[in-house]
Amino acid sequence: MKIAGARILVPGATGAIGSSLAERLHRQGAHIAVAGRDRAALARLAGVCGDVPSRRFDAYDLDSCAGTVTWAHEELNGLDAVVVCVGVAGFGPAETVGDAVAEHLVTVNALAPMAFLRAALPLVPRGGLVAAVTGVVVDMAPAGMADYTASKAALASWLSSVRREQRRKGVHVLDLRLDHVESGFAQRAVVGSPPDLPRGQTVEEAVDKVGEALEGAAGDGASRGRANR
Repeated sequence: MKIAGARILVPGATGAIGSSLAERLHRQGAHIAVAGRDRAALARLAGVCGDVPSRRFDAYDLDSCAGTVTWAHEELNGLDAVVVCVGVAGFGPAETVGDAVAEHLVTVNALAPMAFLRAALPLVPRGGLVAAVTGVVVDMAPAGMADYTASKAALASWLSSVRREQRRKGVHVLDLRLDHVESGFAQRAVVGSPPDLPRGQTVEEAVDKVGEALEGAAGDGASRGRANR
C-alpha cells in the first residue's frame, strides 16, 4: 500500500506504538485521523502531526468504536486504511483472574478492534487495508497469561476469517503479530504482574515492522501481513 496520500485512521493512537505509528505515517505523507482514550495525549499528538482530526473513544463502548470509523471517513473524505493499536494486558493463573477482568480483556483486546474493523469493511476500497495488533503471545500461549492470550487469539482468528471473506473484494487484512516490545505496556496491566521476559524490541523497531507490513500490502489480493519477522 502506498502510504503517501493514503487516508488512515489510527485507533489507540495515544499508546506508545499507536502514537509512534501515527507520527511515522504523518511524516510519510499520509492523511491521518487519530483516536484514543487520553484526551490530553490525543491533543498533543494531533498537534505534533499538524492538527490532524482527533477523537476520544472508550474501548469498552463498542458503539463509540464503530462511530469513530464513520467520523474518520467523513473527516478525511474517505478511508483507505484502519490500523488498530488498542489493547490491555493482564496476568495471573486462570483461577485467580476473575470473570469481570476476563470480560474486560476480551472486550478491549478483541471486541473493540473487531468493532472498528467491522465498521471499516464497507468503507475501505479495493487495495485498502484493515489491520490490528495481536502479538506473538498468540503463538506462545505462555502460562500465567491464559485470559490475555485468549483475547488476543480471538482477534487473530477473527482476522483470519475476515481475510478470506475480503479476498474477492481485494481488501488487505493484516494481523500485526508483534514480538515483545519494550513499551511499558506489560507494566500497565489491568491485573497481575508480568513474568520475567527477555529484552524485547524497541517501540521504534516495532513500528518499523508495522510500517513494512503496511507498505508490503500491494496488489489486489488480501494479505496476511504478519509483522513479527
